[in-house]
Amino acid sequence: MTTRTIDQRTESGLLHRRTLLRGASVALGLPMLEAMSPLAKSVFASVDPKRSPVRMACVFVPNGVIVPDWKPTGGGSDWQLSKTLQPLAAFKSKLNVIGGLALDNGRAKKDGAGDHARGGSTFLTAARPVKTSSNIRLGISVDQVAATQLADVTRLPSIELGLEGSRNAGSCDSGYSCAYSSNISWRNETQPMPKETIPRMAFDRMFGSGDSAQRRELNRTRQSILDVVQRDAKRLLGQVNQTDRRKLDEYFTSIREIEKRIERTEREDAAALPDLDVPDGRVEAFREHARLMFDLMAIGFQTDTTRVATLMLDNAGGNRSYAEIGVKDAHHQLSHHRNREENVSKLRKIDYYLVEQLAYFLDRLDSIPDGDGTLLDQCMVLYGSGLSDGNRHQHDDLPIVLAGSAGGQLETDRYIVTPSERPMANMFLSMLDMMGTPAESIGDSTGRLDELGVTLNA
Repeated sequence: MTTRTIDQRTESGLLHRRTLLRGASVALGLPMLEAMSPLAKSVFASVDPKRSPVRMACVFVPNGVIVPDWKPTGGGSDWQLSKTLQPLAAFKSKLNVIGGLALDNGRAKKDGAGDHARGGSTFLTAARPVKTSSNIRLGISVDQVAATQLADVTRLPSIELGLEGSRNAGSCDSGYSCAYSSNISWRNETQPMPKETIPRMAFDRMFGSGDSAQRRELNRTRQSILDVVQRDAKRLLGQVNQTDRRKLDEYFTSIREIEKRIERTEREDAAALPDLDVPDGRVEAFREHARLMFDLMAIGFQTDTTRVATLMLDNAGGNRSYAEIGVKDAHHQLSHHRNREENVSKLRKIDYYLVEQLAYFLDRLDSIPDGDGTLLDQCMVLYGSGLSDGNRHQHDDLPIVLAGSAGGQLETDRYIVTPSERPMANMFLSMLDMMGTPAESIGDSTGRLDELGVTLNA
């Protein structure tokens, strides 16, 4: 098998920012290296030639939270993490918790029941879903506003991931199409973005060349992508300094580890199949499944394969159980707790457990050098739900974390409480500004979220 390297050197003899190691069926991007010239570093930057690009990740959890345990104490820069948010303690200085935001289009109004479908569908669109099981209509999501403007900048405009499969036909919540519950990313009013739920498929999408015959051959022989590009990788290692060799070694080791974990989970899933009665993977595999997806998002950002990613840790109204933390009851059913302490206690465990997975992602991003800081510093990671109190199906005072400073444009280490009923869509407009992909409006926006105090890179 032969390999070739494209765009390996600029005219000045330094590596190009978008150097790829190519094999018969893979295209492996590289992280930022010292050997990449200032010009190469800026070829695909959105705002400033000296800065690394900003990335956006949006993570959705269903069924709301136990609000008293979610809310921090204090306010502004004098605040303390709540019980539920304790897993984020190591990253407190690099995040904001935002209270007071609302998704008014998630409310029932004249449409009656269906709050979970509305909570999921409005989470990134802030648009009103038409109550139907067939002729769906919603609106473009914030991630796709950014992805559309960055379509010619990165290899993938965006990547959409999830842990549960999508159903876009039929009704999943009180007459609302399953498309509303299964998708948070929408290309336009009628087209949800299909999400990858199988780590192998997501991995191949990010690193595959698109040649189906060659991809089948790679899968048949189960070659590592690093084996496929090893000739170019060895040549590259001989052309960079010691610091870059260390970065590349860490990066290649990470890629190999992700491959091995995917292969291990595939073997475990195959062995467990005869005793399974759950679709789309083992419930016990939730933690590993989620962390594989988070790792793939981090790799996608590190290599500038994409700058926009979404992940649904479950579909809206999801009924996953979490036996690994001692909660065997279904999440959605528990969310209607009616203030029964036994159920509330179980929900606290779930909320904490899901935040632990966010902490894993932030730690992964913060461990990767990027620009003058870390990859987390160059990101905006939105985490939250389209419901606050799942028991009462409330769509105001939503549980929202916004981690990262978007390349220094956003002050962090704050608990920001906005006036009640401030549209969450206003935050979307501010996020798009920081991505360098501005929009005039989205959903029910009324302007920017001034409380964020965004300072745009000039």
